[in-house]
Amino acid sequence: MSHRDDRFYMGLALDLAQKGAGRTSPNPMVGCVVVRGGQIIGKGYHRVAGDPHAEVEALKGVDANGATLYVSLEPCSHHGRTPPCADLIIGAGVKRVVAAIEDPNPAVAGEGFSRLRDAGIEVDVGALAGRARRMNEAFLLSIVEKRAFVNLKLAATLDGRIATASGDSKWITSEESRLEVHLLRDRMGAIIVGVGTAITDNPRLTVRLPGSEERRILRVVIDPDLRADTDLDIFAPDEAAHTMVVCGTDAWEEAEEVLTSMGVQVFRCDKDQSGSLDLAQLLQKLYSMGIMEVMVEGGAATARTFIDRGLVDRFHLFYAPMILGGHDAIPMFAGMSPLKIADGLRLENIEDDRFGPDIYLTGTPVRR
Repeated sequence: MSHRDDRFYMGLALDLAQKGAGRTSPNPMVGCVVVRGGQIIGKGYHRVAGDPHAEVEALKGVDANGATLYVSLEPCSHHGRTPPCADLIIGAGVKRVVAAIEDPNPAVAGEGFSRLRDAGIEVDVGALAGRARRMNEAFLLSIVEKRAFVNLKLAATLDGRIATASGDSKWITSEESRLEVHLLRDRMGAIIVGVGTAITDNPRLTVRLPGSEERRILRVVIDPDLRADTDLDIFAPDEAAHTMVVCGTDAWEEAEEVLTSMGVQVFRCDKDQSGSLDLAQLLQKLYSMGIMEVMVEGGAATARTFIDRGLVDRFHLFYAPMILGGHDAIPMFAGMSPLKIADGLRLENIEDDRFGPDIYLTGTPVRR
C-alpha cells in the first residue's frame, strides 16, 4: 500500500469513527477498515460504550489472513468490558496494521503496538494523526487528567455582547447557528450553566434535532448558595432526574433536601483558594460518572471563572452580524480585563465556518 492509499483508507476509518460521536463516553471514537487486494472486506466502528470495539465489528465474519487493517486508534491490549483487540487481530492473520495515533490510556500506551509487532505484524503509526487527535481530543485529555473536557460556547454580537442591559438575549444568532449548537450538545455528556443563566433564561438544555426525539443529557447548574427557584423547567418532574446542582459545602441543607426529594442530584463542592467553588473538583466528579466531555453555555461570570481556572479546553464562539453598542450591554466575559495586551488569553488551532449569516470560530487556548 502507498502512503496515499494509507491516507485514503484511514480517512474512511475516521469517517466511521465519527458516527459514534456523543455515544462512546468514556471510551474514544474509533473506526476500522480491513483491506485485502485493494478491496475493502470489512469495516466497523465503536457504536456505544460497552458494545464491541471497532476492530471486532470490522473483522466479524471476514477472512482477514494477509490483510491490512486500518484503525484510528491503537488497538487495546487489556481486558476491559471486551477482550483485547490486539489478540483478535493477531488471531485473524492480519499482515499489517496502520493506526492514526497511540492510545494514551495507561492500560494501553504502546502495549497494543508492541504485542502486534511481537507477533510479526507490520505496524505503521501516524496516518491522518492530526485529524484523529482533533476527533478524540476529549478522550485524549480526560484519560490523562481524569477530568471532563470543557467546551465553552457563547453567542455574541460583533461587539462582543451576549445580552442587552435588561438581560434580553433571544435571539442573537440565527436558526442555523442554534441548530449547530444542538449538534454540539448531542456530543456532550453534560451541559453546565451558572445559576444566573438558569434563573434569567429558564433554559431546558436538551438536544432538539429535526427528525429525532428530544434527548436529555445531564444539566449541571452551578448554584453555590442553592438560590435557584424549584419551579424552573429543568426541575420539572420529568426533567429533575437529568439535573445536577453544584453548591458549596456550607449551602442551606433544607434547600438540598427539597431538591433531592424532587429527584435532583446535589453535589457539594469545596472552594478553591479564591473562595469560589472548585470547578476542577466538579469536572473530576463528572469524569467519575463516565462523562468525558461537557459544554459550558453561560453566562458571562461562569465563562470567566472557567477561563481564569485554566479549565477551558476549546472555545466555540458564534458571532451575529449585529452591534448593540453602549457600555451597559452584557459582555461575553465578566470581571476585570488585564492591564497589558500580552496578558490576554490567546487562541490557537483556529477553525472558522458560517451558519446562516453568523460567523463561527473555534479554537484552543494557548497554555502558558
